[in-house]
Formats: sequence, structure tokens, C-alpha cells
Amino acid sequence: MIKAINTVDEYISTFPLDTQSKLQLMRQIIKDNAPEAVETISYGMPAYKTDKKQLVYFGGYAKHIGFYAMPTSHEKFKNKLSNYKHGKGSVQFPLNQPLPIELIAEIIRFKVALNNTTAK
Repeated sequence: MIKAINTVDEYISTFPLDTQSKLQLMRQIIKDNAPEAVETISYGMPAYKTDKKQLVYFGGYAKHIGFYAMPTSHEKFKNKLSNYKHGKGSVQFPLNQPLPIELIAEIIRFKVALNNTTAK
């Protein structure tokens, strides 16, 4: 029987050490740019909410970290995300490259502002 993962720490601990460090960095970028965000596990991966609305998700994979900030964010940042494999609401940051910290931070700040605006 597979044990359910209930915390982000548990989630991150299931990956190889080099991947864990990138997942921890992703987590820290989110916390630094959305300190009021509520952290949870949703859809089997780390998820964050502000103003009771989804902010972002991230997930570890064999060759990349998936970052999910919903279609509105990806549309706004499509030019800056063009160097990465991405879909309508997701982007893949390869594990063999440094995370684009400032780009991720910018997307998070945009989503925080968007959630804040739509909550009012």
C-alpha cells in the first residue's frame, strides 16, 4: 500500500537529493514572493493559495520541475517562457539547468496581485 503524502516536506523527500534541492528552492521562491500563501498538497503535488484562490503548483519529475501558474499567467509571460517547454498553464524547467528564479518570482507576484484584485 502506498502511503499518502500529506505535506510538502514529505513530497520533496521522495525525490533524489539533487532534485530535492531544486524543489526546496522552488518552495522558497514561492514563500519569499507570497509569504501569506497557504501551502498544501493538491492533485498530489505542492499547491499554494492566496485569497482562497489557487496561486501556483509545482511538481518534480525525472527530468524537469513542472510549474503550474494557470493560463492567465502563462499568457502574460509567454515571451519569457519561450525558452522552456510549456503548455497552456504549465512550464517545464529542466533539472540540468538553473531555475529562472527571477522569472518564477515575477510570475508569483503577478498571480498574488491577480488573486488579490479578484478577491475584492
